[in-house]
Amino acid sequence: MPEVSRFYGVVIALFYNDHAPPHFHAVYGDFEAVITIDTLAVLEGQIPRRALALVLEWASEHRQELQTNWQRARDKRPMAPIAPLI
Repeated sequence: MPEVSRFYGVVIALFYNDHAPPHFHAVYGDFEAVITIDTLAVLEGQIPRRALALVLEWASEHRQELQTNWQRARDKRPMAPIAPLI
C-alpha cells in the first residue's frame, strides 16, 4: 500500500493503476474507507466517525497534493509524501 501520509493512527494511501474517480484510501485499524478527492465523499467502506472527521479535515487541506499524487500514480511515478494533520 503506497502510503502518502499518516496521522493519529490513520494511514492515507493511493494505489498505482487504481480505478476512477480519483480517490484515496484511509485505513484506521481494521477499518478502511475509499474517499473521492474532488468531493470527499465516501465511495465504499467505513471508518469510525471521529477518524473520518480527521481524514476529511486533512483531505480538505491537501486536496491539490492528493490530485497531484493521483496523477503521479497514474503515470507510474513516485508519489510525494503529504504532511500529516497537526
